[in-house]
Amino acid sequence: MFSNGEIMKNNDENQIVKIDETDKKILNLFNEDGRMSYRKISRKLDISIGTVHNRIEKLVKSGVIKKFAPVIDHSKLGYNFTTIIGVRVKGGVLKNWEDKTSYHKNVLCMYDVTGEFDALIVARFKDTTELDEFVKNLLQEPDVQRTYTQTVLNILKEDLGSSKML
Repeated sequence: MFSNGEIMKNNDENQIVKIDETDKKILNLFNEDGRMSYRKISRKLDISIGTVHNRIEKLVKSGVIKKFAPVIDHSKLGYNFTTIIGVRVKGGVLKNWEDKTSYHKNVLCMYDVTGEFDALIVARFKDTTELDEFVKNLLQEPDVQRTYTQTVLNILKEDLGSSKML
């Protein structure tokens, strides 16, 4: 369908989605400025507004674009304390524990991992008191066996929605 297409995994349907250079350029422009108008994109890429609209609709329907949302600077809201927490969970209950814990307001990311821990959490807190309460609550859960907390000193790069890898 697309010449010179790149492959991207669609998590919703476990389907591979092919994108071409025009799709990549559209994604890069949206990544730079999520409020950029279709008209401005069409001018920058020298394509019609209809083409931009159709391409974006295709990227949304295929799951490549999951949602349109602002990138929030949590530090501006007082969440200056970033932590990475390794959690060891009792066998057989990891999925249930993750489903429950991933909705906590401070949890930004949660990953299943290999190694010493079963899951890694990236979370932000206003201060050490809030972090301490979160970790103590984790340790009170009967399915949690152990945690290991690391404090982030400096964020050198944080771009989870990056289109630069395309």
